[in-house]
Amino acid sequence: MTSRIEADYLIETAFDPRFAAETIAGEQSSGTFVSLPGETPELKARSAARIEALDEIGEAAEPSLPGAARPTGARIRRAHLTLSWPLDNIGPSLPNLMATVAGNLFELQQLSGLRLVDIRLPACFMESYGGPKFGISGTRRLAGVERGPLIGTIVKPSIGLDAAETADLVRALCEAEIDFIKDDELQSDGAHCPFDDRVRAVMRVVNASAEKTGKKAMVAFNITGDLDQMRRRHDRVLECGGTCVMASINSVGLVGMIELTRFSALPIHAHRNGWGYLSRAPMLGWSYIAWHKIWRLAGADHIHVNGLSNKFSEPDDSVIASARSCLTPLSQERPCLAMPVFSSGQTIRQAAGTFAALGSTDLIFAAGGGVMAHPDGPGAGVKSLREAWRAAMAGIALGDHAKDHPALARAMQAFPA
Repeated sequence: MTSRIEADYLIETAFDPRFAAETIAGEQSSGTFVSLPGETPELKARSAARIEALDEIGEAAEPSLPGAARPTGARIRRAHLTLSWPLDNIGPSLPNLMATVAGNLFELQQLSGLRLVDIRLPACFMESYGGPKFGISGTRRLAGVERGPLIGTIVKPSIGLDAAETADLVRALCEAEIDFIKDDELQSDGAHCPFDDRVRAVMRVVNASAEKTGKKAMVAFNITGDLDQMRRRHDRVLECGGTCVMASINSVGLVGMIELTRFSALPIHAHRNGWGYLSRAPMLGWSYIAWHKIWRLAGADHIHVNGLSNKFSEPDDSVIASARSCLTPLSQERPCLAMPVFSSGQTIRQAAGTFAALGSTDLIFAAGGGVMAHPDGPGAGVKSLREAWRAAMAGIALGDHAKDHPALARAMQAFPA
């Protein structure tokens, strides 16, 4: 583990890459756009960012982003850059880390492209931020799933159902012995489905089912809001016997997530909605590898990673790399493992591919339409998804397994390959 803060970048520039790297290092530590009389050699030695590595990797025909300076006739060059900072510049502070590794550097006119690829942090960050309180083992314990994936769904329609209608839907899912249910991120505390009413109605159903069967579905209620709202909503879920809360982390922000972790007595399901504006441009923004480390340290127990053959623009290899990163320890002393959540257009068709590519069942597989749109209803949708995963883990072809499992057979007709 490094004793300095380190960050890896992909940069694009029409200038000498070293000049561009020095510009970033100065802007993000002791320098600015002009020489300063107070920036002495001693101060630089103590506080300046340092270029640890710089490797040119090729050229681009045109600048990737508008607004960059380009000397006449200059080539557009790309490079991998590693910068480091003394920990004493900011101390073990995640909000100030964000300002350091991902602050004003994106706007620098010397750059026509910049992407934060990875970060490495001193051990004291692990000591200052505890990471997930529950993680994989705690989630499995509360959901009653010792092995295999957590089979889950999202309440659909995403918004428009009232509290009683939501509870009726949850009842059918509990009867099918579902492991995990979550609010859609659009469902919060609107007049048609007030938060308190929804939690009370849903948990009456979940608790009654648990008393009858011994299995208690984990429901991630969306508590996204300001700090006081999140605290009150969290307490309502806890009071009613709930076992999970959800927050849209790009909406509540890093400080919101840190504070939520401090008072939460329940696993935190971190929804990444808005991720596209941070990642979709190849030469701008963040890689998931860097981004998710911050949220794991801040306390996310589950983090969305998209899904294979998803309804969005992310390729499968990126999805799997994101999921693997959630299962990779941040350090030997503090693994801070988070459970990856596969969602976005998932059905029975992605089970085998997901298992083969990830090589693990430490995941939540949340299919919204893939459960709700089953021709025989949501209960059959849950059964078909579970059967698809059993086939995947046993190495049995989906079609062969479907011969003796009607719900799976009907799902294969509803969701053709």
